[in-house]
Amino acid sequence: MAWNPDQYILFSDHRLRPALDLLSQVPLISPSVIYDLGCGTGNVTALLSQHWGEAIITGIDNSREMLAKARQDHPSIEWQFGDISNFSPTSKGNLIFSNAALHWLDDHENLFPKLLSQLRPGGVLAVQMPNNFSAPSHQNLYDLAQSPEWIDRLGALVRPAPVHNINWYFDLLSPLAEKINIWETTYFQVLKGKDAVLEWTRGTALRPFLAALDEKDAQVFEGQYAERLLEAYPIRQDDSTLYPFSRLFIVVQLPE
Repeated sequence: MAWNPDQYILFSDHRLRPALDLLSQVPLISPSVIYDLGCGTGNVTALLSQHWGEAIITGIDNSREMLAKARQDHPSIEWQFGDISNFSPTSKGNLIFSNAALHWLDDHENLFPKLLSQLRPGGVLAVQMPNNFSAPSHQNLYDLAQSPEWIDRLGALVRPAPVHNINWYFDLLSPLAEKINIWETTYFQVLKGKDAVLEWTRGTALRPFLAALDEKDAQVFEGQYAERLLEAYPIRQDDSTLYPFSRLFIVVQLPE
């Protein structure tokens, strides 16, 4: 299941804003070792590098396509191909940063404490995850995949919502932390074009479903999904579509 960097960065302004909001809440002055998990095309990693120019920064991702784009655009940063679910660096970090990546992984009950164990004393884990799985954009996708026409080929790809609620993460992480900052934000994104929400999901949630089909069936499935999206998110008179998108933020700092 390959990532398409060009598709993903179509909405780079909207995708970058949560990363900036997360970065603004990191309570560190001069971390020396930083890891960006699920770095994608490296745009956020580059921001971390600009913010902490003296730090050793490593971007890690399991998409060779995304890393190729990252290396092309930001050759001075260290990039590593790897599975972030098995993240175990030789040198522990002062900051582990992850923007819109950990929701692709299950078993958060074990994942988050494991990530905290890869931090130095006083280190920070800063995470942003989409939390839009009950929204029409996602629910229509899951319902269509589980319809009689598609369930045999796509039904198994429908996952339970991977992101828990704020109370769940607080109860999990607060016993391990010196400080914990958790919040949720809904961004009311203004997108342009007839199939704006479809274009958004092509870069993320829709990908595994299309990858499981041949080209002809993928076009049929995408067309049916597009019709549902236009009903759920009608185009406004100015040719814009209002697409609310919720995201969960977690910033955890260990004791010194």
